[in-house]
Parts: sequence; structure tokens; C-alpha cells
Amino acid sequence: MASGLGNVDVTVRGAGIFGLSTAWACLERGAKVRVVDPFGAGSGSSGGQVGALAPHVPENWNPKKAFQLESLLMAAEFWAGVEAAGGVSAGYGRLGRLQPLADDKATELARARELTARELWGDTAVWKVIPVAEAGAWAPVSPSGLLVRDTLTARMSPRRACAALVAALAARGVEVVPEAEDAGRVVWAAGWRGLGALSEALGRNVGTGVKGQSVSLRFDAGEVPQIYAEGLHVVPHADGTVAIGSTSERDFDDPASTDGQCDDLIARAVLAVPALDGAEVIERWAGVRPRARSRAPMLGAWPGRAGHFIANGGFKIGFGMGPKVAEVMADLLLDGRDAIPEGFRVEDSL
Repeated sequence: MASGLGNVDVTVRGAGIFGLSTAWACLERGAKVRVVDPFGAGSGSSGGQVGALAPHVPENWNPKKAFQLESLLMAAEFWAGVEAAGGVSAGYGRLGRLQPLADDKATELARARELTARELWGDTAVWKVIPVAEAGAWAPVSPSGLLVRDTLTARMSPRRACAALVAALAARGVEVVPEAEDAGRVVWAAGWRGLGALSEALGRNVGTGVKGQSVSLRFDAGEVPQIYAEGLHVVPHADGTVAIGSTSERDFDDPASTDGQCDDLIARAVLAVPALDGAEVIERWAGVRPRARSRAPMLGAWPGRAGHFIANGGFKIGFGMGPKVAEVMADLLLDGRDAIPEGFRVEDSL
């Protein structure tokens, strides 16, 4: 790792998905990078279990959805490069997603989205209504007997992804350290606590933390799509587990405690996917996700603080947005090129 302050181009404060991926993108472009996190890499919501990299519905197109599409399409190459550099798998797999359709109205809407997906996604991915039988034994229960299958959605093991980025950085001589002085341009990617600090510094609320709980089951589903049913994510991972999540809790006393809501997640998952009935629970997890006021990632310069920047607020979509966030932050930090889309700027949350 580079020593001394004079030869550090970028200091990244926060070793979650936005911080680590931004550090990696800057390092790949030749910058000298320092990563600082007093809690260690992946210690916040980026150390969770679920890892659903799912697109917005293909309609009412806007810059946020276009940005996410670009990021999801970048993901395979991005994670392959990270894995090649550090030798650690991120658990990435673009295996698609199944969503049950409740009734004729939902089916009609889903078929309309088949057309808009062709227009907006082109030949990069498919959104299609299929009969349950086409999905095999892993198919979720569907009242209509029909499902939406999309081929854009991917899965990711959040912890393994953070470990893969840490290994890639380490292979280039960059370690995550608990403390260091600021040097060069400083990126604040410090999660929900960082949003609190920014709110205090600016004298207004720019975002908050939303607690989420999830569960991991020992169940080897194989290389099958993830399932999204009535707000519930069921994500099979490459290590023979299935992650189920998550809750959303605005009011909480203990960020890391789990409770009966985990039991509810399991019960709902078994109703949606009967194959999971009886699977062993191997972990219950809780953490707090950063949610900017705009609900979009918060990217750009820290208002009134020269040389300091923000990369935060990836509420529920941080891993899906990570590759593109890293690219635009590296553009801004190293080249002064501002490619941050409408709705993602820090001032959009003020």
C-alpha cells in the first residue's frame, strides 16, 4: 500500500459496495488509492445475504432506470475482472428471475411490459410471460398459473462480493485500514451513518437508515432463477444456500438484532416456494441500509467542502448499481468529467 499523504490520489472512506467498487475503478485507471473503514470491509448493509440484482420494470423510462440498466449489463465483465485480479469469487450469476402473476389484470400488465422491454432493453435481455410448467420444480406458486421470467436479473453474494473486491485491491497493494488521514480527493461512502453525518453537516435531513432483516437457508437449488413474490426476494446462491429477504424498518433500537419478522420471512417463502419447506435455517441477519431522500444513489461533490465527494444511498440497489457508480465516480474524481444522471446528485436530496 502506498505510504505517506503526498502519493495518495483518492481516499475512500467506507468499505461497502460503493466505496470498494469506486476504489477499484480508480485503481484500475492508475490512481493511488487509500480505503479507510473503522468497522472493516462489508461491515454494514453490504455484508448482508440477499444479493438480488434486479431491474426496474421496463416502462416509464427515466435516467435512473437507464443508469441501472447500464450497470446491470456491465456487471459480468466488472466482476470477472475483480475475480481475476484477486482470485476470490463474488458469487455473481445472471440467472434471471421469476415472478408469479396473481390474476388477469397482472397478466395483462406483464404482457404489455413484454413489448416495452423489447423497446427499452433491446436484445440484451428478455421479459416474458410463461406458464408455470416451463419453470420446472423450482417454480413459485402462481394463482394465475403464469409467471414473468426476465433474463436481466442476476444474483450476487454481498459478502463474497466485498471479499472479492478486498482481495483485488490487496493484490494491487491496497488494504482496508481502520484509520488514516485524508489525502487527495476524499470520497465519503460511509453508509447510513455517513448520511447522518452529512445531514448534520448540512443542517438538513438528506437521508436515513432503514433496517432490514433476512434469513439464509441451507438448500442447494442449483443454477436456477431467483424469485420475487409479493415483496419477498428468494435468491439461490452458488454456495448451496438460499437467501430470503427482507424487511424494511424505519424505527429500530438495535441495528443488528433479529426478531420474529425472520420467522415471517421463512413462512412467506415456504408459501411462495414449497420446495423450501423444512430447509435448515443457518443464519438470521440484520443490518441498516442507507436511504437518501431521493431514494436514488447520492453522488457528487460535498456541498461547500472542496475536494470531498459523496457516494452513498444505494438503498436496496447498491450491488446492482455498483459497477456504474464506480465508473461515474472515477470519471468525476480523476478526469473532472461529470456524468452523474438527473436525480442522483447530492443536491437532489437537499
